[in-house]
Amino acid sequence: MKSEPYISVVSPVYRAANIVDKLVAEISKEVAKITDNFEIILVEDCGPDDSWDKIKANCLNNPKVKGVKLSRNFGQQYALNAGLDESKGQWVITMDCDLQDRPSEIHKLYAKAQEGYDIVLASRTNRQDDFLKKFFSRTFNRIMSYLTDTEQDPSVANFVLYNRKAVDAMQTMRDYNRYYPMMLQWVGFNRTKVNIEHAEREDGRSSYSFKKRLNLAIETILSFSDKPLRLTVKLGVFISFLSIFFGVRQLFIYFYNGVEVAGWTSLILTLCFFSGLIISILGMIGLYIGRIFETVKDRPSYIIAERVNDL
Repeated sequence: MKSEPYISVVSPVYRAANIVDKLVAEISKEVAKITDNFEIILVEDCGPDDSWDKIKANCLNNPKVKGVKLSRNFGQQYALNAGLDESKGQWVITMDCDLQDRPSEIHKLYAKAQEGYDIVLASRTNRQDDFLKKFFSRTFNRIMSYLTDTEQDPSVANFVLYNRKAVDAMQTMRDYNRYYPMMLQWVGFNRTKVNIEHAEREDGRSSYSFKKRLNLAIETILSFSDKPLRLTVKLGVFISFLSIFFGVRQLFIYFYNGVEVAGWTSLILTLCFFSGLIISILGMIGLYIGRIFETVKDRPSYIIAERVNDL
């Protein structure tokens, strides 16, 4: 009877045909220093190139490599979800496929975990990304920290080592919209960070466009925080007190200085302002209702089209 792997390495693959071979070779070399009992799970997120052919070739040459192809492009977080569901290791490592997360740093995460930690996060020093990407990452994490009352570190991404019990806990969260940096905060457990070197991208450019990052930010905020709704309540209370203040002011003017003739401009501006405010608040409520609608349909987070080496 085949024993369960001790370490599982999960990597979503999208438009990375030129580096799949090197990715597998480097992961295999580094994890073999820890144990011979490991598996590499490559989840192909239905990209436009021949990444899946490369994955299948590696699976045929190496029984430790498991290939999973999704039925369509679901997105990185859902590909991670599929990989974690497929993993069987006592320790599970997630990492991007672009080799900016260096497999040679895996031993640092594992060594730190042996000190008694269930989750070890890789903190990227000297991050090798362009200015705009780093700027939007910092901005997004600051907004997320404020809206969710949690600490979001822009130096941490998907390069993480988990104990099996932490993976199992996260996989019980069947949220339709998934964002693992937030989910691991929610499940708790004993976690820490280690500094790693961040490498230059091996091939091509990131497939994460500004539009995709913006959509991910909106989905994540709506899925993990109700603070925007609470802020609208505070805004409504503030406007109520402001209206009382101006009401008292108008009464004072009426009794001491006579009736003040109001202008059309101020009236129209006030109507436009509050109309826009009401529409914005209704739109925000509508977005949350939309998330509820997606959740109650209870659709799967991903669909697997094909597996290779699924032993």
